[in-house]
Amino acid sequence: MFTTLGQTLSSAKLVTRFIVKVLPLVNHELDHWRCLADSIPCQELRLQALASIRDKKFHCQGGSVYSLHAGVHTADFVQFVVALQTISDYLDNLCDRAGIASEAAFRQLHLAITDALDPFSGCHDYYQYYPYREDGGYLQALVMTCQAQLAKLPAYPKAKPEALTIATLYSELQTYKHLDPAVREDIMLNWIQSRSAGYPSISPWEFAAATGSTLGMFMLAAAAHTPELTFAQARAISAAYFPWISGLHILLDYFIDSAEDLANGDLNFVFYYKNDRELLTRLQVFSRQAFEQTQSTPDPVFARTVVSGLLALYLSDPKAGAVREKAISRSLLTTAGPYTRFLHMICRMLRRKKTL
Repeated sequence: MFTTLGQTLSSAKLVTRFIVKVLPLVNHELDHWRCLADSIPCQELRLQALASIRDKKFHCQGGSVYSLHAGVHTADFVQFVVALQTISDYLDNLCDRAGIASEAAFRQLHLAITDALDPFSGCHDYYQYYPYREDGGYLQALVMTCQAQLAKLPAYPKAKPEALTIATLYSELQTYKHLDPAVREDIMLNWIQSRSAGYPSISPWEFAAATGSTLGMFMLAAAAHTPELTFAQARAISAAYFPWISGLHILLDYFIDSAEDLANGDLNFVFYYKNDRELLTRLQVFSRQAFEQTQSTPDPVFARTVVSGLLALYLSDPKAGAVREKAISRSLLTTAGPYTRFLHMICRMLRRKKTL
């Protein structure tokens, strides 16, 4: 996918900086939130907060690549990414792991996502309809950390409308996807129908998958470091990410979890494909479209590195090495090109060293 030596060298420098500079910062931030989570008074909330940090660390690691975007203050942006992603992962656990199935509770909890992306919105009572409440200020501290970082960005007012649009779709998905399986599919299809009219080239469930990504939010915040950012440029970034880059992100996530989700009876969007051939074909379409959409971003080389990194990160996961998943992974890596395969090799090495 990279056509010049200069582009390849530029991307290699990004990878080196990510490993040497960014990953230690991510660990530092996660240690901070782990200590705070460990002091949550309510046992159930404490268990879910700690589990989300322990089991979903790689979400924060992957999202923090945006701290390397041109003009970004790396340490501050890592703090933002880790805080926002930790909100996402914590709320996912509260909706999925605590035996609760309340639409009102889930909707109220996810006001934390939209509040986090609006620097001057204040904070809601996120646990208003949730049976557990005493978190010692943990969720509010996460929200306020995001708000404080975004308030520093010179062009965030230009990026905020698009970021909030993505965050609203994300929050709606999380509200509906965790409902009782007996009613979940019908409610989700009604929601998708009301939202997806402008996306005829993807299926309803692919649309839903695309709403589940936080990457567009990170990219818009990164672009807001540039004072000259315009509303039109922010809209172009949003269109580049949704649905293709965001969709690729979440479909890969569901792909590597498919065996585990099948065993546990969990919702998984790749189950809506007729067979493995259709799954591979659609993943290849999303991959190809994601690479093409990078041309519409402020820094196409950076964006292509992100897309290659997504494929490398997910397809290097041990779960992608099972017999069925391995064949699909190989085909995806072959069509993605040599640079993606190089990053895949790096990710496998980092996993062996337990850096990822």
